[in-house]
Amino acid sequence: MLVTRHEGKVVILTIDRPQRRNALGTELVQSLRTALHALDADRDVHAIVLTGTAPGFCAGSDLKELAQMNLAQMCEHEALTAALARAIPMLSKPVVCAVSGFCLGGGFALAAACDLVVTGKSCRWHMPEVQIGWIPPWGLQFLLGRCTPAAARRLAWGIEEIDGSEACRLGLADYVALEDDALSLAMAVAHTLAEMPAPAVAATKRYFRDSFAVNGEIRDAEANLLFAENCGHPVAKATLAKFGVKA
Repeated sequence: MLVTRHEGKVVILTIDRPQRRNALGTELVQSLRTALHALDADRDVHAIVLTGTAPGFCAGSDLKELAQMNLAQMCEHEALTAALARAIPMLSKPVVCAVSGFCLGGGFALAAACDLVVTGKSCRWHMPEVQIGWIPPWGLQFLLGRCTPAAARRLAWGIEEIDGSEACRLGLADYVALEDDALSLAMAVAHTLAEMPAPAVAATKRYFRDSFAVNGEIRDAEANLLFAENCGHPVAKATLAKFGVKA
């Protein structure tokens, strides 16, 4: 479910769960954390590209897996996923995200946690959580780091889907490409970073780290508590029952 490919000083991590729309299950989250930390410790690796196999980057949490959990277990799962995203700004190596097809829910937040984001022009970006009854349970601090507070709130409400061009205009993404070119552009950006002096790249990332992850653990903990409270509302209960969650 996670494919690793080396290309010179750049490593491509590809989420490979097309049958689950590249959803963030527990095993995948753990594999991503392990892989990212191992690559960060590898002196031969100077940049990382994170992407997903077709049909899209990531559809968020694995609802099939969540259906086997109770509410407390769901909150714990989301907390572990939040820790994965918060780990990305703490790495010394730059992480470039290549997004095509769709970028939804937790996948949206995971992409926003990366240092640079390349999106396909027609890629679907959306946070659907509020519509189905609850606040996004983690990652909103990355939206605040990338967008204005007003734009971050609008995106968190998920009033409408946006495409890659709008994501770039709002600051969610840094580069926009034709749909089939997102990965190649992300690779070009990563190779450029990889050829720069590694200590200077790492120092620059460290300097700006707090701007994208200010009080991240506290913010994620608050969102997780609000998520649990929201799950007691009738709309959320109906959604959970539809998914088969043991609320």
